[in-house]
Amino acid sequence: MAESNKMKDMPVNKLMIQMGIPMILSMALQAVYNIVDSAFVGNMRSGSEAALNALTLVFPVQMLMVAVGIGTGVGTNALLARTLGQGNSKKAAKVAGNSLFLGVLIYIVCLLFGIFGVKAYISSQTVDPQVLEMGTSYLRICCVISFGIIFFSLFEKLLQATGRSLYSTIGQVVGAVVNIILDPIMIYGIGPVPEMGVEGAAYATVIGQVASAVLLFIFHTKLNKEFEHGMKYMKPDGEIIKEIYAIGLPAIIAQALMSIMVYVMNLILKFSPSAQTAYGLFYKVQQFVLFLAFGLRDAITPIIAFAYGMRSKKRIQDGIRYGLIYTIVLMIVGVAITEIFPGAFATLFNAGQSREYFISAMRIISISFIFAGINVAYQGIYQSMDGGMESLIISLLRQLVIILPLAALLSLAVRSGSAGISLIWWAFPVTEIVSCIVGYVFLKKIRKNKVDVL
Repeated sequence: MAESNKMKDMPVNKLMIQMGIPMILSMALQAVYNIVDSAFVGNMRSGSEAALNALTLVFPVQMLMVAVGIGTGVGTNALLARTLGQGNSKKAAKVAGNSLFLGVLIYIVCLLFGIFGVKAYISSQTVDPQVLEMGTSYLRICCVISFGIIFFSLFEKLLQATGRSLYSTIGQVVGAVVNIILDPIMIYGIGPVPEMGVEGAAYATVIGQVASAVLLFIFHTKLNKEFEHGMKYMKPDGEIIKEIYAIGLPAIIAQALMSIMVYVMNLILKFSPSAQTAYGLFYKVQQFVLFLAFGLRDAITPIIAFAYGMRSKKRIQDGIRYGLIYTIVLMIVGVAITEIFPGAFATLFNAGQSREYFISAMRIISISFIFAGINVAYQGIYQSMDGGMESLIISLLRQLVIILPLAALLSLAVRSGSAGISLIWWAFPVTEIVSCIVGYVFLKKIRKNKVDVL
């Protein structure tokens, strides 16, 4: 029970660093999957521009699969941490088992979409036959073999809930290394492996995800001894599933809104394929930076949830304070990197005709990172104390209510010829600043109603 004692007794600032660093590395490596694919695909001998555009179009569905897996895991994480904080190991076993049952259902849905829905989805965003063919092939492979990313997401959160975030990072590292090794082999054709282009990138990605999932399954069954394991605990329990999604559904919607936002932005930018590709490439860099905040959020949530289960006012307050401070520091580093090295990233992706648009996006949108990171930290704090609705509202503001109408409005000025493409990018800083102000109001409300009364 040493891990649970650590959650209870270790000073929160040290605990957050100890748990946060592996989670941050884990999320950063998760973002590496898409960056690595784009970097290798962008340097293909032929068709690289079309291939980069194809990866931009499939990205929202990849994000959606991750959203459902991670969102279910976030609900499991917070509920499991709270249950263990209350000392209820029997319920903890059912929470873990039901999350895996939900994983099976999620995979079935992804499989059916991969078989029947992929082509219609890609064709809604492009009329280029080469982009359509590449995007369909890539996405079909990712959906049909999506059980790797789904179960990795669940086992990762089960390990994080018990304070064993280091092992989830090990699994993520193994998957990333497998992906990086296989990408050039399968994309370009090295040794006995034939040249497969974008299909090779897809196979390298899913093989890496499956490797991560298998390793984390072993860690989960061998190390999570605070509760029992077994098929009997996978029997659906309506009350537990309801509790998981009471916490996790807002997180799913929050991450699913990212997919909707990218999809609609692709439609807004459809008038300029180069701008569309530039946005897709930048979004992968942006996700790399924001995933640092997501990783820290995944430390903030179980730490505060455990303290909330213990009814420890001081540990909750420390979790909020240090969570926000550490997030701001991470985002300052992210802004510095993206502002100083936009040309290096453009060269990495071999951005071609999209280079100028990509660099302008880097310069402008990265201004929003500090505010976006604070919003992510706010959502982790809300979720840890049953503040799912507040989390959902922030997500809706950031990724739907403000950003898309504003971007569409600015695009009208661009299409009329009265402004350049870079005007559209300003929608992002404006959106994050407004959302951050609303988020602060919600934080004050939660502190007053749920922390101060303890």
